[in-house]
Amino acid sequence: MGATPAFASSDSAVGFPSVDTAALAAQAQAQLELAPVVTAPADAQWTLDVDSVTPVKPAPKPVVRATVKTSRSAIRVANNPTPPSVAGSAVLQIAARYVGTPYVYGGASPAGFDCSGFVQYVYAQLGISLPRTSSADRYVGTVVSAADALPGDLIWTPGHVGIYAGGGMEIDAPRPGGTVQFRAIWQSSPVYIRVS
Repeated sequence: MGATPAFASSDSAVGFPSVDTAALAAQAQAQLELAPVVTAPADAQWTLDVDSVTPVKPAPKPVVRATVKTSRSAIRVANNPTPPSVAGSAVLQIAARYVGTPYVYGGASPAGFDCSGFVQYVYAQLGISLPRTSSADRYVGTVVSAADALPGDLIWTPGHVGIYAGGGMEIDAPRPGGTVQFRAIWQSSPVYIRVS
């Protein structure tokens, strides 16, 4: 099995001259041995001859920003800014003050809110008393259609209540781990309730 493969034919058959790589390597080695060696002492100092040096302005001081842990809901608040309807609704102006307040089960103060505690607290600032549970909130005020809903109306589904913010948005205290936030209406068939 010592046969030479067909593709390994002699160089002259292909038209290339043969090259003695060992001789080339020996020539390169000889040249390297004749090349001067440059060394510099470890304590050598270097100077640069320059006619003049233009001073460089120092870089501006970097702006240091505080690092704050944010939850997903806080990021959603940043990505969904306060709707313009807030300016026209006393209910939403008060509710917007509490964006970022953490959800706390049973919470009914700025230290932490659950959904009905948030709605009850906001409306209380306007002298309107609401029940403490979302199930009881369903029966306050007057039910209106989605087309007739106004910013500041309640938006209710079984087990949850929030405040309609107009333009397909609401503000609510969503769930454990979340915070009070403006967000797109997520309920499939909410009931809109006008409280006066």
